[in-house]
Order: sequence, then structure tokens, then C-alpha cells
Amino acid sequence: MSSRRITPVIALGAVALLALAGCSGGNSANNGDSSQGSDSLVIDTAFSIETTDPGHTYDPTGNMIAKALYETLVDFEGSDVSTPVPGLASWEQNDEATEFTFTLEGDRVFSDGSPIEAKDVVFSLQRIQGMEDAKPNFLLGGLTITEVDDKTIQFTSETPLLQLPAILANPALGIVNSDVVIENGGATDGTDSAQKFLDGESAGSGPFVLDTLDLSSQVVLTKNDEYNGDEASDYKRVVVRNVSESATQLANLKGGDSMVAMDLNGDQVAGLGDDITVDSVPSGQTIFLLLNQGAAGGDLANVKIAEAIRYALDYDALLELAGAGAVQATGVIPPGFEGALDSGVEQDLDKAKAALAEAGYTGQTLKLQFPNDYPVGGVEFTPLAERVQAQLEDAGITVDLAPAPFATELDAYVNGTEGFGLWFWGPDYADSANFLPFAPGLKVGLRAGWAAEANPEIAGIAAGAAAATDPEQRTAAFTAFAEAMQAEGPFVPLIVPGRNISSADSVKGAVYNSVWEMDIAEITPAG
Repeated sequence: MSSRRITPVIALGAVALLALAGCSGGNSANNGDSSQGSDSLVIDTAFSIETTDPGHTYDPTGNMIAKALYETLVDFEGSDVSTPVPGLASWEQNDEATEFTFTLEGDRVFSDGSPIEAKDVVFSLQRIQGMEDAKPNFLLGGLTITEVDDKTIQFTSETPLLQLPAILANPALGIVNSDVVIENGGATDGTDSAQKFLDGESAGSGPFVLDTLDLSSQVVLTKNDEYNGDEASDYKRVVVRNVSESATQLANLKGGDSMVAMDLNGDQVAGLGDDITVDSVPSGQTIFLLLNQGAAGGDLANVKIAEAIRYALDYDALLELAGAGAVQATGVIPPGFEGALDSGVEQDLDKAKAALAEAGYTGQTLKLQFPNDYPVGGVEFTPLAERVQAQLEDAGITVDLAPAPFATELDAYVNGTEGFGLWFWGPDYADSANFLPFAPGLKVGLRAGWAAEANPEIAGIAAGAAAATDPEQRTAAFTAFAEAMQAEGPFVPLIVPGRNISSADSVKGAVYNSVWEMDIAEITPAG
């Protein structure tokens, strides 16, 4: 058996995954110069990266590379993303959680040896605010960012924002050397043209600098000799290769051509030997069923149908399709997040039949729509939909399957024209505020045709959680939200898929982190 760690963590970036479907390159593990040596680290992953400019990146591979090249004001320790800790800066906030003051710590420097100052922080973040087409732009919405002095930056929010520290840990908000970036086209007024420069060389303070970038084959990093933080790497060179087929990643890892494989599925990691270590964890993305409460739902637009489906399903049997690391979704807030419920729904056919009777269901056929070409966390949607169909038919609910390509089905889901759908959602940063969009009147709720007036009570609970400034009250509000959604929402959470990172016995420290996938600098030679 392989060695396996099970750690509760959270996965982010469903929006990025949706935007980047199908952008992995070829399967060759030998594109470019990928030679190994005692001072080199080779990592295989299926690429989801468009740039190494932190102001434009917002995808899994891009975040991992940005974490290696750039540092953020806030950090997390290891794989634990429950509590933000100081990165480049410590912080204080007012009682209303609308003003945050960050103070740069130590005498940190960029890769050219110049000091990190408050002006660099303000420029880096205002640059993103100025680029409306930048993917991380929305993370800084409603914020005013000002320089107080060389070491101090103030953030002012239009509304309470207790999640700001968690947001600022996102690698897309990495701090760049303002002088260097401005010299190469950087600007805060929306005219920025520095991406081309930042795709050729880095301008950060991370433990690595960019050597070469090839979006179709590999990214090569080299050690930052000026780095004076606490994550100095033992490797002089890192090669991150685009290997989109998990079978090829497995062969490379077993054959010694790579040290880390990031995309093996549950079945593959179950058969690894003692010379392979697997970090196997829940990803935090939630696969769920949606029942549209609007016109698209037709006669079946009734939350009692969702309740019936919720109790008709055998979740243990569904979980069998997910493999290592996966867990049952306990609600719209996944395990590991503030307010998540301790346990999920258990099958109860009597409750299901009672809910069907109350809904007035008389055998109408539900058409289950889903993407059939886009697995999430190793979970294929077609066999999952088939098992859902069989279980619901056993409970007296007739279901027809309507698979479609991801790009086709995405439009129906986003535009709210899907009556009964199988989809997934993941947070954009490590905070439970990411799941409030499931509330009536908000983004995902509206995709289900669920207006705020359809359930004012849950809408009010969500608004209270968003505005909370007291940590204990905030946790209670999120818990109440999760409980109410399980009782009355038009969503049926099913599975939190697993994430498996496998590494050879020659290295240690290759563990999953839901914000940046994996911290390359934490990987060290074993022994």
C-alpha cells in the first residue's frame, strides 16, 4: 500500500475551471528540456494556465506558479486554510470590519534586491482594479487601497469584509516590483500592457524566478538568489510539465521521470506501491443537483421535489464513484469551511415519498442535464448521472438523461434555462462567503430560478452572514444558512471530490493546498 495522508482542506476556483475547460496541452512528458538532477525538481500536471502575470492569472496551475514567483500580504500555514496568517504583512481591523491596516514586516526584497514598500502593494492591487478584464479583478471590488507610509497600507471596504485577509492570500494578488513593471508597461488606469513582459520574466519576491514559459509544454523556474523569506527552496531548478493524461503521469512517476504527479485519480492511487506517497484529501468543490424554481422548471418547480430527491438518494453508493479523498457533501458549504454541517443527509425513502405526495408529483419525467466531457476531481458525470437516475427510479421518480458537451451545457446552467441539472461549484478564496450565492436572489440561486421573494427567510440569513462583524455570530449565521438550505433549498449536494497528489520517495512535502494547489517551495529532498 502507498502511504496516504487524509487532511480536511478546501478547493477553490470553480469559476477558473469553468473558464479554462479544455486548455490542457499535449501528453508528452518530454517537451523541452526536462532533465533531472539532484538539484532539480520535476512536476507533472495537466495545465490550466494562461499567463505568469499574477494580475491576470486565475486558474489552478497559474496560481501554483504565481505562489512560487510572488508573495502576498497574507498567507496560510501548510495545507491549513482555515486561519489566515501574516505573509508580507501583519494587519489590524476596526470593529465594523470596514477598515484594515496592513504593516509590512521585516526587510523583504524583490528578486533584483530592491526593498518591498507600500507603494509596490498599492500599485500591484490598483493595477488589478484598473484592468476590468483581469480575472482576479472581482476579488478587489468595493475596496479603496491607499499608502499611509512606506510600510503601511490601508484598505477601506464599502461593506463589512471579515474575509478580506483570506482574499488577499490568493496568489493572483501577488505583489510585484512597481518600478520594474511600470517601466515595462504597467499602469493602474486600465492601460496596462505589462503582461507580455511578465510572461517572459518575473518581478516578484518569491523563492523562485521565471526562467521560461511555454503554455503548451512546461514552465521552468530557477532559484531566487535574493530571496530572504522563510521558504527558501532546496532546489535550484523546477520544471512543471504539461501532462494531461493521468496514465502518462503515473508512468512517469513510476519510471522515475518525474518526482510529483498531481492528477492521478482515486483508482490509480489505490494501486501504488510503498515507494509512492499520496496526499489524498477532499477538494472542497461540491457536485450538486439543481431543480429550477422558475419557468424552466415547469410543473416540477417545487422545493418539495428537491426534498424528495435529497432523501431518495443513497449517498454511500454515489460516493463509490468518486474514489480516494472524496467525501459526502454535507450541504452547500463543504466540510472544512466555517458553518459546514457535521454530517450529510441519510437516505430515508419514507421522507422522500411524503415530500413527493406534498409536492403533488404524479410521475412526470424529469430531464437531467449535465456535461458529459468534463470530469471534476476524477468524478465522471455520466456514470454519476446514471446512478442518480437508477436510485430515483427506485423511489418512484422518473428521470431521463440529457448529456451534452461542457460548453453547450454551461450556457444553459449560467443562463438559468436548465430545469434539472447536475453541476459543481467551488469557492474563489478560503472563506464561507463563497457559498452565499446559493441563496435566493443571488447568483446560483437565480440560476435555479430562485428569487429572493421565494424565500425571504433564507435570503435574510444570507444577508446577515455577509454583514456579520463578530466572528462567533458569523459562524452561527453560516451554520443557520447551511441548515436552512438543506431543509428548503432547490439544491441537493452530493459529493466533495477528492484530490490526490502523488510523489516519489525521493521527495517530501508535496501536499495539496486549496488556494494554490501545491506550494512548490515546501517540497524538499527526502532525508
